Amino acid sequence: MKNIFLLLLVALTALAESQQGYNIRRDKRELLVRSKRRWVLSTIELVEEDEGPFPKNITQMYNDKTDQEGQMYRISVTNAAGNPIDGFFSINENTGVVSVHKRIDREEIDLFKIMFDILSIKTHREIDTRLAFDVQIKDINDNAPTFIDLPTNVDVKENTEEGYLPVQLKVMDRDQPNTPNSKFTIRVVKQTPAEPKIDLERMNEGMAQLTFTGCFDYDKVKKYEVTVEAKDQGNPLRSSIAYQGEVLESTIKDDVLRIAVDDKDTPKTPGWRAKYYFIDGNKEENYKIETDPATNEGILSVIKGKDYEATTNTILQIGVENEEPLFVCKSKSTGRAAPPPDTANITMKVIDDNDPPYYEKDQVDVQQKEEEEPGKVLFIAKVKDVDSDESKIRHMIIKDPAGWVTIDEKTGKLTTIKKMDRESPFVDDKGIYKIIIGAKDDGEPPRTGTCTVLVHLRDINDNVPKLVNKGVIMCGNKGNMVMVSANDTDADPFSGPFAFSLGSDDKTLTQRWKLDPAFGKEGGLVSLKTLAYGNYSVPLVIQDQQSSIGRDTLKVIVCDCGEGDVCRSKMPSSSSLGPAGIGLLLLGLLLFLLLLLLFMCQCGEREKRVVEDEGNQTLIKYNQEAGGSECKAEPTLLLTPKNSMAVTDGLKIGTMQVLHLST
Repeated sequence: MKNIFLLLLVALTALAESQQGYNIRRDKRELLVRSKRRWVLSTIELVEEDEGPFPKNITQMYNDKTDQEGQMYRISVTNAAGNPIDGFFSINENTGVVSVHKRIDREEIDLFKIMFDILSIKTHREIDTRLAFDVQIKDINDNAPTFIDLPTNVDVKENTEEGYLPVQLKVMDRDQPNTPNSKFTIRVVKQTPAEPKIDLERMNEGMAQLTFTGCFDYDKVKKYEVTVEAKDQGNPLRSSIAYQGEVLESTIKDDVLRIAVDDKDTPKTPGWRAKYYFIDGNKEENYKIETDPATNEGILSVIKGKDYEATTNTILQIGVENEEPLFVCKSKSTGRAAPPPDTANITMKVIDDNDPPYYEKDQVDVQQKEEEEPGKVLFIAKVKDVDSDESKIRHMIIKDPAGWVTIDEKTGKLTTIKKMDRESPFVDDKGIYKIIIGAKDDGEPPRTGTCTVLVHLRDINDNVPKLVNKGVIMCGNKGNMVMVSANDTDADPFSGPFAFSLGSDDKTLTQRWKLDPAFGKEGGLVSLKTLAYGNYSVPLVIQDQQSSIGRDTLKVIVCDCGEGDVCRSKMPSSSSLGPAGIGLLLLGLLLFLLLLLLFMCQCGEREKRVVEDEGNQTLIKYNQEAGGSECKAEPTLLLTPKNSMAVTDGLKIGTMQVLHLST
């Protein structure tokens, strides 16, 4: 019996130890069991410049760890530097579907870091570890090689030995490095003229230098044009022909640059005509390109000026295609495909122009009381200039019609030199006097900026009321009152309405006249009794609202009026001639003509004939038998001109003719 009890005790002990060991082994086994991964993510593949349509689903997230209240998905996106990026990706909170919302340019963002979270709907707390995922954007060959800082003009001496030219070509391709898309070749496409031969030598991956073989001859050729091309090795192939243009900043110009193309189709047909378009670089629409219908060249023009301080160089990428789409036979045997559109890169250099100085404000309003003593500072101008030294800017007055102000050319201090009168004709109806000042820099050429200073003159009561008309007509046959108007050049409250009164206490005046109404813009002058027709002087006193007194004298004409309140005595009288008057006038005219005829008859000259008695001009009888003496008459006057004298006129006196000579 005792042995049986011992055996039973040993058996129970062994059973207890066996159960304890089983539990320990089970605990160890459970600690070593590998749990299943809770996040499941499909592959994300994105190619740059994908055209959509958007939004476009790209993957879906799964997570097997759930919450009793429900869960939702959240997404956050950054770039490679960790800066948040919005607007590209989103996730459906319930299904975990990830979508892309717009086209991606790998050259702008090549890597996205996307973080996925699963949250409790109730508490908005994470119920699992965040999952980070990098999305690399796949590159396509969407960029042609670009020339950087390509010189426009290069001077070469005639005696330069053959070899290198002082022209380095720097080329860059923005596509993914170390891929066929970014590897390129450079070559000389064309040169004009052809001799000496110009070529290039590749210095490294992104640089080449022009070389030449032969000699330059300045007497034969003074200018060479060289066209170079850079072409990458991607698919499709993209090439870039280098063009460079210059334009003055902030100017609009047509036909800045022309781009030539070669098309072997029949000229003047839709398959030959070129259409040019911008691929990149014209986001602000500063440029336009058109086709010359005669030459098929692309004409680049500037339609909106650019600021040199904002942009010095702009690279324009231009593509070209035909009006009629290109046809390529898609035979399976040939495997031919349509070639990509040809492109050209143009570097537009903005040439700095001397910008004018500019004031902080284009227009300044200044308050000033009229009639203040000279020497008051109205305004101190502050000017800036992005091109010139501000200390060398000089201020000046451009417009000051009344000559009331001056300006310090260095400090821009605008000061009065005369009293300013609000009632001056140079001040407008609102009491504003306009001054224009200018700031001139020392640039080449000098430029001037302007500023308008509007001086608002506050009125004072410096003028007294006066009569508008100092003379009136009172029609004695129609009435006994005339209206009298007054004016004050001051503004309210220093002007009307006015108080009118007689300017003297003389009994004769007060018995003859009174004013009714005596207050307002006009007063009524009333005659108290019938007045004889004639002229009267009535002194008046006119007061404005501030009791400033103006004294004036009104001339009153009392008369008998016809129509229109015009005195009859003032009307012009008319007269006419009767038959007797007309007869006397004609008789007098005839007598005058008769006397004139007699006078002309008495004053006429009579021609007086003079008998010539010159003896030597008579004939001598020679029929006498006896011998006679030879008679030879000598002329009494020798008319032989000397020194080429010519007779121009003569006057007969007796039998002799006197000649007037002239040389």
